[in-house]
Amino acid sequence: MIKNIIFDYGNVIFDIDHQLTIKAFQNLGLQKEGAFFGHLQQNPLFDLFEMGKISPAEFRNEVRKIADQDFSDETIDIAWNTLLLGIRPGYLEYLNEVKTQYRTFLLSNNNEIHYNWINNYLLNEFNVPNMSSFFEMDYYSHIMGMRKPNADIFLKVIEEQKLDVTETLFIDDSPQHLETAKKLGLNTHLMLRSEDLRELLPKLLV
Repeated sequence: MIKNIIFDYGNVIFDIDHQLTIKAFQNLGLQKEGAFFGHLQQNPLFDLFEMGKISPAEFRNEVRKIADQDFSDETIDIAWNTLLLGIRPGYLEYLNEVKTQYRTFLLSNNNEIHYNWINNYLLNEFNVPNMSSFFEMDYYSHIMGMRKPNADIFLKVIEEQKLDVTETLFIDDSPQHLETAKKLGLNTHLMLRSEDLRELLPKLLV
């Protein structure tokens, strides 16, 4: 029986489209480096940023170096944030319902620029400052100093929350993240873009 649910954020709760940022980077001349940024493969720069190992200023400076262009902070941020689409209508209300029946957590690979943009979006669109009220705890890679698919970030949540992995469901849109979760004994589901969380969860929790 599932008693705990760990949600990924991107394309589970918050819709994103990596192709939009890939195109935006192409327009800036950045994708000439090959797999500069993508869902499954990217420049190590992004991993460092998602683990909080470099600041937004350092991230932007590295982008300028790679592109060999003196882009403004705003130009880089706009391109980087292009992938962020938003939360589907009714999702936040549904998360509040689920929280009354299960222990729920958010586990997101994130970074300071996206995090700040999303919190501003949440305030403007839903009059909430962040996602904290919708979960027992929300975890972000850039604050924790670790990221999926590495096992340490999963173990941190499991141990801190004293979760029984056999009673815990992890939902993510990245196969490589699910592989680690499975090895740790978690129940998993690969979220597809065509799936709606409100229709999906009741089926998974039967």
